[in-house]
Amino acid sequence: MATGPTPDEVMLTTLPSGLRVVTRRCEAAVEHCGVVAGVGSRDDDALAPGMAHFVEHTIFKGTARRTSSRIINRMESVGGELNAYTTKEETVVFTVAPSGNADRSLELVADLITGSQFPEKELEKERDVVCDEIDSYLDSPADAVFDDFEDIIFAGTPLGHNILGTKEAVQSFSPEQCREYLRKFYTAPNLVVFYSGPLAHDKAVAKVEKYFASLPAEPAPARIRAEINHVSFNETRNIGSHQAHTVMGAILPDMHSPERYAYALLSNILGGPGMNSLLNVALREKRGLVYSVEASSAFLSDTGLFTIYFGCDPDDASRCARLVSDTIRRTAGLTDTRLQLAKKQYMGQMTVARDNRESVIISAARNALYYNKVYSFRSAFDRIHSVSTENIVEATENLLNLNKLIFI
Repeated sequence: MATGPTPDEVMLTTLPSGLRVVTRRCEAAVEHCGVVAGVGSRDDDALAPGMAHFVEHTIFKGTARRTSSRIINRMESVGGELNAYTTKEETVVFTVAPSGNADRSLELVADLITGSQFPEKELEKERDVVCDEIDSYLDSPADAVFDDFEDIIFAGTPLGHNILGTKEAVQSFSPEQCREYLRKFYTAPNLVVFYSGPLAHDKAVAKVEKYFASLPAEPAPARIRAEINHVSFNETRNIGSHQAHTVMGAILPDMHSPERYAYALLSNILGGPGMNSLLNVALREKRGLVYSVEASSAFLSDTGLFTIYFGCDPDDASRCARLVSDTIRRTAGLTDTRLQLAKKQYMGQMTVARDNRESVIISAARNALYYNKVYSFRSAFDRIHSVSTENIVEATENLLNLNKLIFI
C-alpha cells in the first residue's frame, strides 16, 4: 500500500512554468513562507554595484495594489514578520507568521515580486537608508575586513564587489531600473517558493500555483562564471583601529564538488562554534590572545572560499597568524579516533540547528535552486561520515599558504 510523506519530510514539485515549490510539513504554531531567487550581488551590472541589494530593500515600498504602509501591516497585523536579505548569489524574501496565514503570506510575497512599482518618493528615502548601512559597515572593521578580503581575492570577477555596492551607484538607481531588474531576474525558473508548516504538500503547491501564476516563464540571464586568477597577497592596512582585525583565507572548490564535505568538517574542527575548536583553544584558551576566532567555508555555484577571522591587539597579529598556520599544519596529523569525535560533534551541531525551521526550509529551497533536488538529513550525515583522514590531509594542504588581510 502506498504511503504518504513522513512528518518533517521535505518535498519538491516543479510546476510547468519552471517554478519550484519546496515544502516541509510539520505540526507547528508558526509558518515560514517565501522565495529564494537566484540573483545576488554577483549579478549586478558592472556599472550598478549594489543593485540586487537595493531592489531587495525597495521591493517593500509599494506595489500596484498596496502602499508601503499596507505592505508593512499585512503581516504585522497578525503578529507576523516580513523580511528579506541579499547574498552574493541569492535574494530571499520571506514571512514568519502564526499558522493559518499561508494565503496571506504567499499572496503578499507574490505581489511584491510581481507588482512592485518602486515609487520615486520612496526610493529617495531608501537611498539614504542604504547609504547609512554602507557607512555602518565602514564603522565596523570586523565586518569591513571581510568585504575587502573578498574584493581582493575575487578581483576581476562578478564576485569582486561587496553586496551593498557604492553610495554613488545607490544614488543613481531609478524606478525603471528596479522594475526592469525585477522582470529580468524574478522569473519562474529562477525562483523557488518555500513553505514550512502544517499544510500538506499538495495544498501548499495549489496555493503557490494560484498566487504566483503571473510570474514570467522566461529564464533569467545566464550567470557569468567567476574565473579566479588572483595573486597571493599579505596586506596590512592602517585604519586607526584600536584592535587588529585579520582575515586569512583561500579559494575552495564549488558547491558541486564532493570535496566540500571535507572542507566543511575541517573548518568546524579549526574554528567552528564550539569553544573546543582548535583555534579557540590555541589562541584564546591557552594564550589569551583573542576574544574571538572563527573559521568558515562558503560554497558558491562556481567557486568557494575558506576564511579564518580573529581580532587581537595589534602587537599580537603576526604571532596569532603564525599560530593559525601551525594549527592547520597539525590538523594534517588528525588521527582516525579524533576525526570520528569531530564528526560526532559536527553532526550533533547539525541536529541542534535542525530545530530552526526557518533555516531548514530556506536551506532546502537553496538545494532545489542549485541541485534541482532536496537532500534528506540522513544523506548529509552519510556525506560527513564518508570523510576520511586522507580527505582532511588533502584539504589541509590547500590551506597551508593562506592569503592575509589585516586592518590595524
